[in-house]
Amino acid sequence: MDGKSIFNVFFREKPAMMLVNLKNAKGPVYASSLAKSIDCTYSHVVKILQEMQKSGLINFEKQGRLKLLTLTKPGSEIAEHIDGIRGLLLSRD
Repeated sequence: MDGKSIFNVFFREKPAMMLVNLKNAKGPVYASSLAKSIDCTYSHVVKILQEMQKSGLINFEKQGRLKLLTLTKPGSEIAEHIDGIRGLLLSRD
């Protein structure tokens, strides 16, 4: 089993990659851009983001009609760990 497959055994790929992409973002991130980057529908991304917000992992910051996504401190720590685990599993290939 390759690293990507084993990663998916431990983590649901889309939510995990949402956190990792937010952590690694070089500029502002919005739900629509996040959906494109992980190849997921906008509505699915918003649903997951709302659950992450309820859990205290992300914040939505209004900028006019848009909502900017930011990681909270716990969200950032979790994203860092997920990215580290992902890197370890992928390096085994």
